[in-house]
Amino acid sequence: MRGSWLNVRERRGESFRPRCLRAALVAIFCIAALGQSQPARLSRGDGLSAILAYVRTGWDSLTRSTSSCNAASDPKLSAAPVVYLPADFEPLRDLEQMQRVCKITIAHLPRVIHQLGTTDPDSIQPPGLLYLKNKYVVPGGRFNEMYGWDSYFIIRGLLREGRVELARGMVENFFFEIEHYGAVLNANRTYYLTRSQPPFLSSMVMAVHEAQRAAGQNDRDWLETAYSYVKRDHDMWTREPHLAGNTGLARYYDFGEGPALEALQDESDIYRQVASYFLFHPTIPAYDEEEVDVPGGRASGVAYSVRVCGGAQAESSCEPERRIKLKPDYYKGDRSMRESGFDISFRFGPYGAATHHYAPVCLNSLLFKTERDLEEISRLLGKNSDAAQWQRQAETRKQSMQKYLWDERQGLFFDYNFDDQRRSTYLYATTFYPLWAGLATAAQARTVVKNLSLFERAGGIAMSVQETQGQWDYPFGWAPIQLLAVEGMRRYGHNVEADRVSAEFLSTVLENFMRDGTIREKYNVVTRSSETKVKAGYAVNVIGFGWTNAVFIELMHSLPPEKIAQVAKAIPPPTALH
Repeated sequence: MRGSWLNVRERRGESFRPRCLRAALVAIFCIAALGQSQPARLSRGDGLSAILAYVRTGWDSLTRSTSSCNAASDPKLSAAPVVYLPADFEPLRDLEQMQRVCKITIAHLPRVIHQLGTTDPDSIQPPGLLYLKNKYVVPGGRFNEMYGWDSYFIIRGLLREGRVELARGMVENFFFEIEHYGAVLNANRTYYLTRSQPPFLSSMVMAVHEAQRAAGQNDRDWLETAYSYVKRDHDMWTREPHLAGNTGLARYYDFGEGPALEALQDESDIYRQVASYFLFHPTIPAYDEEEVDVPGGRASGVAYSVRVCGGAQAESSCEPERRIKLKPDYYKGDRSMRESGFDISFRFGPYGAATHHYAPVCLNSLLFKTERDLEEISRLLGKNSDAAQWQRQAETRKQSMQKYLWDERQGLFFDYNFDDQRRSTYLYATTFYPLWAGLATAAQARTVVKNLSLFERAGGIAMSVQETQGQWDYPFGWAPIQLLAVEGMRRYGHNVEADRVSAEFLSTVLENFMRDGTIREKYNVVTRSSETKVKAGYAVNVIGFGWTNAVFIELMHSLPPEKIAQVAKAIPPPTALH
């Protein structure tokens, strides 16, 4: 393990007084009585209580409804706000009132949608918000809609706070998306009608079901409904075009063509940056010269001009301008990378250009988990033949993952390029997903945890070991990956490592909160800072932030009390943070 802030104190022999432990626990268990707003100045003593109050009040400030004014605006685009109803949906009274009060246009989609990819979002102008029945929690900032995989972590946080109805309503929104928009969407905007996001739906269902059952509400009818929608979600991932060749595994695949709309308007001219990169790395065939027979239209995007001139010489030294276009296959990879949620990383090749050519560790771990959840739901519903079928499917996927994704020599799980028939060598934190899903053997889990030092830094787990200037690579760490890795390690009994990583990340979030009173989307886990300099993708480190809020309280809950005290004690006094 490299550079743990906690270990330094332990090696110095510093002890933590019982009164600090009591103060920390009081902060956690008595937080409901607090009514603090974001504090301007904090001491070490009140840091934990203040951040937990921030999280608690944050659920309401991040809650949206498609019948409220604050939901329709889209910080990523400049278009006038529009709310779209399913094509076969009757107009709703609350939307008519919103139309008058908020000056928002209400419209219907042009056609009924049964499957993802059957509607061209470009034909829906202007782009807008897709209607959902229930309230939902958004991540925050530029993300002012309900996201596919963010919502799993948000739901975990809501359930920890006892907000079961809100969490259940979000799950039912995903049922609505499957029914009326063809799939669990990346998010409920029209320009996301071509892709999904990592399949956490069964995990959401099981989390809500267990919370309801703990509250004495064993709703069999709800579970039956959930079972039917989780099956439909699973089916989308296990048929073409989401199949990863003949591996028996799945891939990410966006049905759309050409540049992603939100990238064009909100990501600092990312495609020009990509074209420049590939121009200087010609071994990767990601572009064509316009003079070559390049398909026209949206699939190839715009052309970029290229001109070579002599250094410090006159204009006459320049060669004639030529024009290049990024290939349609690059845009397919870029869009599919966005479906993966890991945008932008170089994990699937530079700028994710080859995403759709890989069977990923993360996606197939989640599908294994989905199949095991469907097996459990089947047994709860008395569908024993279904349960046996899901058990077989999970076992088949497990064997395929062992064959293609496990590297015995490296002791880690890697993605697999099914076109080249070659396992990736890109070290990536999704290697912990098989532990979280429970498909790793005990020996594999030990080996992965033995290699933890490859990823672990002073502020938690870094996404990769490659510094690419993409936000999903080194030196950045993200809350959901910390939680999945920690829970994966705990599943196999590696609690010492899980406690340490939890404390590292919790203290990073808390220290930065004490500095500026906010929780952020991501952190630099090397410098333990929320000051992230991202060049590949959107540059803002968004404030909010739904999944970080949730992961903070989940990691805190799983830590032993003495470790919680260490988190509070190890934070420098406020004067040292400025």
